Amino acid sequence: MSAPVFTTLGCRLNAYETEAMRELSAAAGLEDAVVVNTCAVTAEAVRKARQEIRRLRRANPDATLIVTGCAAQTEPGTFAAMPEVDRVIGNTEKMQGTTWAGLARGPDFVGRTEKVQVDDIMSVRETAGHLIDGFGSRSRAYVQVQNGCDHRCTFCIIPYGRGNSRSVPAGVVVEQIRRLTDKGFNEVVLTGVDLTSWGTDLPGTPRLGDLVMRILRLVPDLPRLRISSIDSIEADENLMLAIATEARLMPHLHLSLQAGDDMILKRMKRRHSRDDAIAFCAEARRLRPEIVFGADIIAGFPTEDERMFENSLRLVEDCGLTWLHVFPYSPRKGTPAARMPQVAGGTIRERAARLRAAGAGQVEAHLARQTGRRHKVLMESPRMGRTEQFAEVAFTADRPEGRIVEALVTGHSGTRLVA
Repeated sequence: MSAPVFTTLGCRLNAYETEAMRELSAAAGLEDAVVVNTCAVTAEAVRKARQEIRRLRRANPDATLIVTGCAAQTEPGTFAAMPEVDRVIGNTEKMQGTTWAGLARGPDFVGRTEKVQVDDIMSVRETAGHLIDGFGSRSRAYVQVQNGCDHRCTFCIIPYGRGNSRSVPAGVVVEQIRRLTDKGFNEVVLTGVDLTSWGTDLPGTPRLGDLVMRILRLVPDLPRLRISSIDSIEADENLMLAIATEARLMPHLHLSLQAGDDMILKRMKRRHSRDDAIAFCAEARRLRPEIVFGADIIAGFPTEDERMFENSLRLVEDCGLTWLHVFPYSPRKGTPAARMPQVAGGTIRERAARLRAAGAGQVEAHLARQTGRRHKVLMESPRMGRTEQFAEVAFTADRPEGRIVEALVTGHSGTRLVA
């Protein structure tokens, strides 16, 4: 007998939930199983999930193969029809100890239950704070504070995989971060599907900035707090205050921008304009001059012509973006954008390449500006760490893993700093 094998596809929240499932399955005593935690963000993500399932079945012919995650939630029939798959588990079910207890009762029990265990995600009203010991590295821990999304962007299937927005209460979040800090983690990252919607379903409707300020006040021993992806149009007054005044809040924000053309943004059903994005970046940089931005941008959204794409390309410089996540558009069945006039695949790939080249140029320029400067670096391994702005730093000699060290940057390799 052996412990379950877990494979995670997709976002940091999926990775967080994989660690929670690992603990739930261990507590239940599950053995000889393979668990695939899928992503549904693009059609390509679903294709890769199917490919990974086939590979894992070949490598583990006798194991119970369990598929879960967003693709399992949105397309349970697709995975149930695969001969390699034994069980399909929904996003709510995968976080329940009773699910894993049932699976642990063995093949005979599995054979007497339904192959698909996926309930209506839209009926879920709460998100539990799963108290795990942290993951990612011995130095950085990720804490889920929110799940689901109330918005309906025309390209996105994720609300149907994650459900409506639910928040983890502030007290639960603070207690988990205090526990992680006591264990020696020097950085905590707040994660969620739509992080800036945190609090809208809680009594008093607090905002993300309120949570950030509360964490920093109540966990004074936490050296570094980082926010993952945010929707800049929903940034509240206290979040901006924290950016301006709290040195322990890292000067690095990843923005869900998606496009830089107003017509495309409207067709995406986004809630901000091009000018809104530029104004936010300018204001955040005024409040915190050393702040660095990452961003998600989609290349080749339906109806995008060359002029519209150029607006997105120019946004990289107009907002001063550094770390780009470029997504070549692919239609997701069931979304409004899939029914819009599509851009040719070759054009999408060419535009994505131009965006990535622009992003690479921004990274190189940012790294070049750091030469000769001193940075506080959180060591993720003996010879690699990250600055407060999330740039990788390579060292020529070992440093204590998990510690924050001060380093003089002597150069860069084009993708990381050298110290």
